[in-house]
Amino acid sequence: MTMEHSDGMGLVGILFGIAFLALLIWIFARISRKAGFSGWWSLLMFVPLVNIVLVWVFAFVNWPAETSKEKIAGVFE
Repeated sequence: MTMEHSDGMGLVGILFGIAFLALLIWIFARISRKAGFSGWWSLLMFVPLVNIVLVWVFAFVNWPAETSKEKIAGVFE
């Protein structure tokens, strides 16, 4: 009688993995929306190399949320 050992993650591991990915998508979508971009950009964070380019674009582009604040501030000056 031998005991079988499973090297796989199992159902619990898969459920934790799915929950973690959903959490990451939600976090990236919130950051995108606060910056003034669509939350759908968060899905590109899971594409290799595209995610690096996306971080650079978000770092150096004028955010729509910031430009709208500048326009509003200019009206009240």
